[in-house]
Amino acid sequence: MKLFILFGILLISLSINAQNVIPSVNSLVNGSKLNKEDISNGIKESLRIGAEKACLNLGKSNGFYAHPLLKIGMPTETQKIEKTIRSLGMNTLVDDFILSLNRAAEDACTSAAPIFIRAINDMTVLDGIQILQGGESAATNYVRLKTATELQTRFNPIIQTSLNKVNATAYWTKLVTAYQAIPFSNKKINPDLAAYVTERALEGIYTEIASQEKEIRMNPLARTSAILKSVFEKK
Repeated sequence: MKLFILFGILLISLSINAQNVIPSVNSLVNGSKLNKEDISNGIKESLRIGAEKACLNLGKSNGFYAHPLLKIGMPTETQKIEKTIRSLGMNTLVDDFILSLNRAAEDACTSAAPIFIRAINDMTVLDGIQILQGGESAATNYVRLKTATELQTRFNPIIQTSLNKVNATAYWTKLVTAYQAIPFSNKKINPDLAAYVTERALEGIYTEIASQEKEIRMNPLARTSAILKSVFEKK
């Protein structure tokens, strides 16, 4: 759900700021400066650049782990485990597990860009124009119907592979085993790590895409192609 909201906010912000950032679609077309395809392509290119930079930045070592806002912590439903294990002096076990979650997200991001780019490329001209001109529900509806579910489905196995690669699953087993050995512990806690890290990783990527998108809208130097300069130039 957070994924839908975050990406919705990104695209909604594009619509809300459209009048201040770029001229209306009709004025551009009527003035023979840009056609609807140009405008759609400009929006898609800005999103592609944002996705590529987001995956590159977060795919580096400590891309998630050292990020003040995007660092992945223990799942909410396992905070009791963390508190209990730490109280018993096993901080290293918890810290290693948290580090492995972030390493899994970082590792997955290195191969995530093509997934986002394919989804962005699937946007039609009508999709782009409707997103630009639509109301507050237009972007969210587009993401829910055409993008977010597919991205989660494709990204989940990448995260699962990464979790295994960085031994996060093994650390989780150790944590659960240690916790279950404690008298009166809740032995039913066992969240889906892949689903959790997938949601947090995608949330991080979309946050970074939003940051890159804002840079393109506000900073002329960030418009590195002719189409970006034309679409996002203030008239």
